[in-house]
Amino acid sequence: MPYIEIRAYPKDEKIKKSVAQKIENIFLEEWGCKKEAISISFEEVDPSNWVNDVENGVMAKNSDKMYIKNGEEV
Repeated sequence: MPYIEIRAYPKDEKIKKSVAQKIENIFLEEWGCKKEAISISFEEVDPSNWVNDVENGVMAKNSDKMYIKNGEEV
C-alpha cells in the first residue's frame, strides 16, 4: 500500500520516472508509508481515446472517489 495508477497521454521514460519519483516522495513525506510499500504504474492512453476510455470509463465509474476532476476540487 499504496498502489498508484496513472493514466495519461504518452510521455517519454525520463518524464515518467521523474513524475514517479516525485509522487513517491510525496507519499513518503505526507502519507508516512515505507518506500517498500509504494507501487506506481503508468498506463498511456492515446489522446483520441481519452474521452471514451478514461473520462467515460474509469473516471465515470470512480466519480465518487475523485478529489480533483479536470483541475477543480470536487
